[in-house]
Amino acid sequence: MSPRFLDALRGRTSGARSAPLPDPGRRPLALVYRGPASLPGCPEAVAELLAAGPWDLDVRYTGPREEVPLTAEALSRALVYAQPGGGSLDPAYRRLRREAEVIRGYVHGGGRYLGFCLGGYLAGFDPGLGMLPGDTDQYITTPGATVDHEKDTVVDVVWRGQPRTVFFQDGPHFILDAGADAKVLATYPNGTVAALVTSFGTGRLGVVGPHPEATDEWFTDARLPVQRTRDLGLDLAAAVLDD
Repeated sequence: MSPRFLDALRGRTSGARSAPLPDPGRRPLALVYRGPASLPGCPEAVAELLAAGPWDLDVRYTGPREEVPLTAEALSRALVYAQPGGGSLDPAYRRLRREAEVIRGYVHGGGRYLGFCLGGYLAGFDPGLGMLPGDTDQYITTPGATVDHEKDTVVDVVWRGQPRTVFFQDGPHFILDAGADAKVLATYPNGTVAALVTSFGTGRLGVVGPHPEATDEWFTDARLPVQRTRDLGLDLAAAVLDD
């Protein structure tokens, strides 16, 4: 990602704490969380993914130290809110707990949510935002899991009927209630759900356990063979954003 592109995404302005939100009717706004409930590199990869899509999005970061605060007012202007990957679920939720009802209210009232890895965990319950028709758990603990550790690695999935290999770091699988109204986009080799799209109130959310947004550097830094999977991340986003 180029420095110019990063500066544009951050929306930096000298001396200002809060950048003005775009007026309604301009380019659709996408807000990507960046803060203590994420890890460096994860928000940037999601922002780059969304900026590369066909929606001509105005992609900005939101969070406690960002120029766009994570508030109901900011979310009311957004077409989509994205929660990227990060660390462990419990501490991440504690850091996001004050904004939990704001995010839930945004999605329930018609907003759109994208959750990648930790963002997928956070869409579930106990702790979480409670937006899924079911819950989440670690894929690595499921019977027949092809990964049994929490280190950076890759995982095979079947995405819309096609086998793919995706960056993975202790991501969730999604446990659907019987009769849940959800579209499964991808499964792990043992049949558990790796990605899905569903509704919450009048809103829509898409969640994924692996990291289709991973850049080449994620693979090379972990000494893994590079997999190009941006098309999968864009497919997930399209399933949430396209009417």
